Amino acid sequence: MPLFDVYPLYDVTPVSGKGIHVYDDKGTEYLDLYGGHAVISIGHAHPNYVQAITNQVNALGFYSNAIQNPLQRELADKIEALSGCKDYELFLVNSGAEANENALKLASFKTGKKRVVAFKKGFHGRTSAAVAATDNPNIVAPINAQQEVTILELNDVEGVKQELEKGDVCAVIVEFIQGIGGLDEASAEFFEEVDALCKANNTMFVADEIQCGYARSGKFFAFQHYNVTPDIISMAKGMGNGFPIGGILIHPDIESKYGMLGTTFGGNHLACAAGLAVLNTIESENLLENVNEVGAYFIERAKDITQIKEIKGRGLMLGLEFDFEVGGLRKELIYNQKVFTGGAANKKLLRILPPLNIEKAHVDQFFDILKLALKEVEQTVN
Repeated sequence: MPLFDVYPLYDVTPVSGKGIHVYDDKGTEYLDLYGGHAVISIGHAHPNYVQAITNQVNALGFYSNAIQNPLQRELADKIEALSGCKDYELFLVNSGAEANENALKLASFKTGKKRVVAFKKGFHGRTSAAVAATDNPNIVAPINAQQEVTILELNDVEGVKQELEKGDVCAVIVEFIQGIGGLDEASAEFFEEVDALCKANNTMFVADEIQCGYARSGKFFAFQHYNVTPDIISMAKGMGNGFPIGGILIHPDIESKYGMLGTTFGGNHLACAAGLAVLNTIESENLLENVNEVGAYFIERAKDITQIKEIKGRGLMLGLEFDFEVGGLRKELIYNQKVFTGGAANKKLLRILPPLNIEKAHVDQFFDILKLALKEVEQTVN
């Protein structure tokens, strides 16, 4: 049976990984500076992670949410301790799209309203409401388009004000650092004014931390770079180091009721074991500090590459923007230089999302390779 052909694939077949490297079916080593879309947060096959999952699957891999699962509460307490998000409540799901879907649903339940405000270049997932709030008409089917969504420009405070004052907006959803959109950020003034406008207009402020959260920006959540208090925080990619897990943190002002949200697989025993292994490793290995130190070092090294026109992002969620489209450069990097990097909707941007325990030596290795790759690409173009 053929696979449904929806992904353009590189001709590389990874079969194992260790730390910041992956190895293909021919035994070739690759430097992984993309982490499978920022999913690999503590490195491939981290011993803490392998042991935690092994121990849990040997004991109990799954049972439903109809029973007590102390691992869920342990995970919730650990998220609270490391993030500083006191008094929020946790609902666990399986993916970022599901997290945002439940965030928007919860906002609608809370406010009794149904329109959503989102922003250009934003990406929130591929499920019904999440994809309708995503600024990409190519992935919005007619059944998704029945959702009521208004998409504005980042930094358009007046536009947000006008829409919220109409009285029918249940949620404003925003990535504090855009991922697929190309590492763009709004101003502090914008985020803080939108937060205030939401609170003044009975609208839930949803922080999409699917990619920029979980220590990637240099703080546990990217919204913590600003003076804001989101009503709902969605998270996923870095939570399980590859095991499917997502969740939302819910402000205590939002009251729960039996049956309003639900999931079969969300918060299962294996997912919680993976999530706890990630958080324990972030804490024990001081990975937040490493993100800030190595991220700053990466930016300094990038300033020496004259072809780089702009450096975007924070921490280890970074983008290198050139004055040419980077498709050819990415192919040179993966096929000839053996480095994984990412692209974006901005075709001139190279996206860098390595494991959070990357070292400065890996950064030096990358920039030596990048210089070689740029020479090869320039020779091809010329």
